[in-house]
Amino acid sequence: MGSPRDLADRMSRRRQPHDGYLRETFTLPREKARAKARDYLARYPKAGYMSAVESWRELPDGEIEFTMRRLPSAD
Repeated sequence: MGSPRDLADRMSRRRQPHDGYLRETFTLPREKARAKARDYLARYPKAGYMSAVESWRELPDGEIEFTMRRLPSAD
């Protein structure tokens, strides 16, 4: 059956919308998560890619799981 985390991962992949956005999900300690989000937004500016932090949640172990999204504008 798997762990609750495995179930959550399977469910999140299943409900990915087909809206043209590319998504990346990361799990990092809080400060590294903030730095990764800032780097992502600097690399893919909102003006050109409509980039955003789509979701952000703290896991029981204190790490942050977050999903960044962007359009594939210049890929």
